[in-house]
Amino acid sequence: MTLEVDTPAPPTLDFVDPNEYEDATISASGTEEIDYRREELQDFLETGAWEEAFEEWRADTDLNEREFSIARDLDLFADFDFFWDDFADRVGYHAPGIPEDWQAREYHPELDTWGTVSAINAELTEFGQIVSVILKEEYIDWEAEYEPPEDLPDFD
Repeated sequence: MTLEVDTPAPPTLDFVDPNEYEDATISASGTEEIDYRREELQDFLETGAWEEAFEEWRADTDLNEREFSIARDLDLFADFDFFWDDFADRVGYHAPGIPEDWQAREYHPELDTWGTVSAINAELTEFGQIVSVILKEEYIDWEAEYEPPEDLPDFD
């Protein structure tokens, strides 16, 4: 069953070191500044990748309209982050979520169960993965610049 809701606006990608997220680790060789290519990714999101991913996600999501409304009310879609992970030759992402202390903080009046919180968090993660794949497969035309060191052991 397709979720009948409007596509939220894409997030604004600000500079955040992805290593600060609990759910993302970016390897780097040295202390040089890493180009996460957020400006290019922002352009791709705004010119169709976000909407294309949302359409795909909306067709298969398990969220109902009430759960989606909670995520929208909390502005969680605006809190996504996408960044180029040159080491892994992929678009990395950080999906926002409802924190574990949602009950103590009275986070949203419609949040009533851990099941609802888990469903929203899981579906946001799934959406982030879809956006990441669409960006990599349909929008990105650059190659990873990472060159592995020559002294890596040969496991063949």
